[in-house]
Amino acid sequence: MSDAPARESTHPRARGAELIRSLLPTLPDLPGVYRMIGARGEVLYVGKAKSLRRRVAAYARPDALPARLRRMVALTRHMEFVTTGSETEALLLEANLIKRYRPAFNIVLRDDKSFPFIVVDHNHDFPRIGVHRGARRKGCEYFGPFASAGAVRETLNALLRAFPLRNCPDTVFHNRSRPCLQYQIKRCSAPCVGRISKEDYARLVADVRAFLSGRSDAVKARLQREMHAAAEALEFERAAALRDRIRALAHVQSRQGVNARRLHDADVVAVARMAAEACVQVFFYRDGRACGNRAHYPAHVQDSDEGEILAAFLAQFYEAHPAPPLLLLSHEPAERALLARAIAERAGRRVELSVPKRGERRELVAFALDNARQALARRLAEQERQKELLAELAARFGLPAPPRRIEVYDNSHIQGRHAVGAMIVATPEGFDRRAYRTFRVGAEVAGDDCAMLREVLHRRLSKLLREDPEREGGAWPDLLLIDGGAPQLSAARAVLEELKIADLPVVAVAKGPERDAGEERFFLPGREPLALDRHDPVLYYVQRLRDEAHRFAVETHRRSRKKGTLRSALDEIPGVGPRRRRALLDHFGSARAVEQASLRDLEAVPGISRSLARRIYEHFHEGGP
Repeated sequence: MSDAPARESTHPRARGAELIRSLLPTLPDLPGVYRMIGARGEVLYVGKAKSLRRRVAAYARPDALPARLRRMVALTRHMEFVTTGSETEALLLEANLIKRYRPAFNIVLRDDKSFPFIVVDHNHDFPRIGVHRGARRKGCEYFGPFASAGAVRETLNALLRAFPLRNCPDTVFHNRSRPCLQYQIKRCSAPCVGRISKEDYARLVADVRAFLSGRSDAVKARLQREMHAAAEALEFERAAALRDRIRALAHVQSRQGVNARRLHDADVVAVARMAAEACVQVFFYRDGRACGNRAHYPAHVQDSDEGEILAAFLAQFYEAHPAPPLLLLSHEPAERALLARAIAERAGRRVELSVPKRGERRELVAFALDNARQALARRLAEQERQKELLAELAARFGLPAPPRRIEVYDNSHIQGRHAVGAMIVATPEGFDRRAYRTFRVGAEVAGDDCAMLREVLHRRLSKLLREDPEREGGAWPDLLLIDGGAPQLSAARAVLEELKIADLPVVAVAKGPERDAGEERFFLPGREPLALDRHDPVLYYVQRLRDEAHRFAVETHRRSRKKGTLRSALDEIPGVGPRRRRALLDHFGSARAVEQASLRDLEAVPGISRSLARRIYEHFHEGGP
């Protein structure tokens, strides 16, 4: 019984749970949206929370979760967070992000039909207004989304009091002979029986569209002028109706901080600084809707202020990404006019750079800035824990100092075919994926793990000796971590001795006798194999490094194998090019079937002459038919 908790702690899902537990101290007790990220950077799950800290804490106890969520926790390698002003805003943002990322573990992949919209159907002389869920139809105009069905119904009821449009289906509209109850309670103008002209009805539709598009002040001002004019003309019944419409408009729309009704295509960019680090948070708004965000952490910002950081980021970011017509910024960027011209030239149209001081735009910037500060605080806390972890790793392995760059090596092949070597790089800031490298291994050593490792290390270290013999460029590792045991350690040491590199630490990581996670043994030069406690955070960290190297090696091998399968034995036959190869594969279904085909069957393939058919047959059958 005493061994059960230990075995459970090394279950794959415990790694995800441990990661989640490490994030909890930095999470705020605020509403927001969280994203669970897998090893390849894919979004596994998007969820909303009234309190991010309390909601995410539930995932740190995987045994209490359903099987589907336990698997999700096991696959989680990273999490991203966005705080919002309310749970309703979190709900709206969650829907937008689920639609964008389509995560595999969301029970229902929400899209527009997750939230109700108000629709104006223009496919009729008298357009219909109503509530809509589902796919969008041609000729219809949509306004929303709304947070709930109750919210859209309340809005629609208020709209009908202010603008008495029809909301009945066409089948009812075409079969009315007298006004319905909606007309009696003044929520429809009865166009079905001619109680309003087409021109007047069109003006009502225009008012609705203007109001829902954000031009409510202009609509209200015009109605007020008409009301005063009617009162002065002693048309008190009309003035009272206009007064009721104005009152109804006051209750139509509530503000929503995530979706910006008055903002169409724009990026909101905010920069936060703490200590010697900076975070630039970019929120993307398209058609007034939040379409996601991304946090960036620019390097070498110690001596720069927010304006300089922002200017450098914008210049580089919009070199590779199309810029929207409007950029809302948290700080005044350096050389703003020059920057605006450069971005506009790349975009091929005018791009406005704005630092809003008030109103909805300022609130959006403040929202992004708050998230930038929180993301940076979490990153700094994670870096501090990472530094402590690297110091413990140095103590366990007897290193002179905590390593700044760790290179981890693994290889992958199937019986020597498509053999590749892989190198990943880990730093105090995490995995440096830009520094990952792959190595095509020669056929003479493919399949021999130690020989493959010697070739990969020799090529890697020889290049470092040529390009940076004084070790001033920052590309030299402080630790080599090898996936393997004593034979792999000996292979690595042989390369170091051959290249006369005497001061580069190397550690080989081997799985235990049962090849069970938590039973790893570490082989170091001149020392007995070392085993760490299964609860040691250093062991968990090294497991993460090894697993990432294995993942990268296997993915590289699979890509190589996939490319290799596109070639077949048919490519070796003179006269069989891509077109004839495709004709043969389409006719027989596989290269193996072509190999087994008779000469007569080969001659029956369109585009294959008798002489070529004989050449193909003889290629597979020595001596001919």
